[in-house]
Amino acid sequence: MAPIRDEAGQWPVTDSVVLAHGKIVTLRRDTVQMPDGVLAGREVIEHPGAVAVVAIDAEDRVLLIRQYRHPAAAQLWEIPAGLRDVAGEPLVETARRELLEEAGCRAGDWRVLTDSLNSPGISTERLRIFLARDLTVVPETEREYVPEHEEAYLTVAWVPLDRAVHDVFSGDLHNGVAILGILSAYAAQGDGFATLRHADDPETL
Repeated sequence: MAPIRDEAGQWPVTDSVVLAHGKIVTLRRDTVQMPDGVLAGREVIEHPGAVAVVAIDAEDRVLLIRQYRHPAAAQLWEIPAGLRDVAGEPLVETARRELLEEAGCRAGDWRVLTDSLNSPGISTERLRIFLARDLTVVPETEREYVPEHEEAYLTVAWVPLDRAVHDVFSGDLHNGVAILGILSAYAAQGDGFATLRHADDPETL
């Protein structure tokens, strides 16, 4: 049986038109040539990508933050995450920064938990989720970042990992990144996270 593995490769684009520019994303319309020669229009949201962090402490509790999400009109429990908005910054460094800014924590052990494309039918967004362990809490007096807007109202909670899995299947958690991270961490803990990739490993697609 051949390996089951995603492969990069783009079908021909005969035309591309930018429809709108936003602060974070750009919307364009591509005309894509199918293998049989038929042309089809496809709208694409250009997104800079993101990182997220499943932080697990010595008691096997996962760090969750509650944040208001305007498009969803809801307060969602999530894992720390942020945009890849610093040019040339290694992804693990972006993750370190987000964990410190959103949760006031540093981690001594970093691994790659999973890479994903959040909505490949419409968006170019790439997401890398890290596992962070060996955690220390940084006193508020030593934190340089001053949160604003939604981040000024974050709520932090430490939840047993198995309870977080229960909350996924009970329908109490809805953020897709958090669900992917929680379930991936729960699956990976079976061998003590030994098979996870190094934090600096490149993306494979």
